[in-house]
Amino acid sequence: MTALDDAPRAALDWHRAGQGAALATVIETWGSAPRPRGSQLAISSDAKLVGSVSGGCVEGAVVAEALDAMGDGRHRVLEYGVSDDEAFAVGLACGGTIRILLEPVGGTLPEDALAEIVARRARSEAVGQAVDVESGAVRVLDADALTDRIREERSGFDPDGKVFVTVHAPPLRLAVVGGVHIAQALVPMARLAGYAPTVIDPREAFASPERFPDTVLVHDWPDEAMEAFAPDARCAVVLLTHDPKLDDPALVAALASDAFYVGALGSTRTHAKRVERLREAGVPQDQIDRIDAPIGLDIGSRTPGEIAVAVLAAMTQALRRP
Repeated sequence: MTALDDAPRAALDWHRAGQGAALATVIETWGSAPRPRGSQLAISSDAKLVGSVSGGCVEGAVVAEALDAMGDGRHRVLEYGVSDDEAFAVGLACGGTIRILLEPVGGTLPEDALAEIVARRARSEAVGQAVDVESGAVRVLDADALTDRIREERSGFDPDGKVFVTVHAPPLRLAVVGGVHIAQALVPMARLAGYAPTVIDPREAFASPERFPDTVLVHDWPDEAMEAFAPDARCAVVLLTHDPKLDDPALVAALASDAFYVGALGSTRTHAKRVERLREAGVPQDQIDRIDAPIGLDIGSRTPGEIAVAVLAAMTQALRRP
């Protein structure tokens, strides 16, 4: 999360600074929309913007409506039909319809509700904002109420079609066991894709700041490190040491967790031996079957950089197409 896309914080800061502020949320889109449901745009009274709700098709119109909403304190549901020509100009194949919920801060979006959302996001906690699109009533939802939505960051309407839930999921995390050459390529790629990476390797010469700048490095034994890392449904685990003494203990811990992706480097033959060791260690077969090995999508990768691309692609597929 950066200041470039933290729309809730920007809206709260502007409001507390005495400026008007509004928060726009995408609640419905056409199939090729560049921004999914739940995407947000903060607008200030002097037309500053943080975030986005489209590739540029409708932002100008939303700003004009936001200024009106700041004046009367009432929410709005906006609907825009985007022509094929307008869509093509921002990189879409065709036009369609986009619906946007616009909430003035301090009006139908209470300051205390927005402040709670911002605070929980800052603590990397899952939080949801439920809005009755007819009345504008807002509720802040705990993680327990978002169980089915968190992993995929799936914002959307409740079954009644009246309440829209915007999901603010915790940041994605990645544990890489083995500070090897592939990891040096994977870590910066994963960071660009929105992951907070941690490199685990008791060999300090491998997991060094020179090889992994600005990265959390853990030199504990992998099973202890994995227990401390505590993988959850927003975590991927990648094992790259090619050394059973290091990979296997971390693998056992990762497979028993809710991590959405667990991948291990090695050939088909190497993985067969790994499976036998895990069975002998008492790991259930359904957990063993979760391992992506040989690791990554089969795109013919050969170099460390290409293998890292394949691994990140497999992680993305597991996250977005479970």
